[in-house]
Amino acid sequence: MAIALRKPREIEKLRAANKIVGGALELLRQNTKVGVSLKELDSIAEKYILSCGAKPSFKGLYGFPNAVCISLNQVIIHGIPTNYKLKEGDIVGYDIGTEFDSWFGDAAITVAVGKISDKDKELIACAKDTLYEAIKSIKVGMRFKELSLILEKLIRSKGFVPLYNFCGHGIGRKPHEEPEIPNYLDGKNSNAGPKIKNGMVFCLEPMVCQKDSKPIILDNKWDVVSADGLHGSHYEHTVAIVNGKAEILSQA
Repeated sequence: MAIALRKPREIEKLRAANKIVGGALELLRQNTKVGVSLKELDSIAEKYILSCGAKPSFKGLYGFPNAVCISLNQVIIHGIPTNYKLKEGDIVGYDIGTEFDSWFGDAAITVAVGKISDKDKELIACAKDTLYEAIKSIKVGMRFKELSLILEKLIRSKGFVPLYNFCGHGIGRKPHEEPEIPNYLDGKNSNAGPKIKNGMVFCLEPMVCQKDSKPIILDNKWDVVSADGLHGSHYEHTVAIVNGKAEILSQA
């Protein structure tokens, strides 16, 4: 399947959907406090998305039950919100998708709850810094496999490892489109596969483990943790390639 090349007016539609994602994530960041429950946070985000005239695109997607993937501590991605109330020292990841005017948005952040450990600070910084450094590295004509290798090298250079078997992706009129963009080089040759072109829109999302890249899916069939059982982190932006450069669409 070919990777879509979006026209400027289509990129503006995607920007509108992603701006709502950015606003919802910022609202969750502000409401990340000791004592608030994960279900309360999910409700806050869903109400905001609906108030913007959009839909929470994750709700019902592949059977996911909520508006926001809320991933607590050891859970790296796809966490289902529960009645758990945040405690000092927790870290919590929020991954939000929207559908607005038939176009999709998607982004994620990981947030500290009060004072956290130095290791968790490094873990969150790894995901965030890797995302922004990788975005800065994007050039028209480079291959997606080259970008995956850059992501992997950045994560490992900071003393962590990428989560295997999950990846970034294209986005547009569907929440997940071609290409798949792992946070590691899949195979041995980075000089292969499709090249990045103007008009492409895709999500980069470093998913960071501490010691073991192997994913384990918990009994609820959604929460993904590392085999090491340690805390993980996740950051994501939707980017569009405009005039040869990657432009972030999902800023608040």
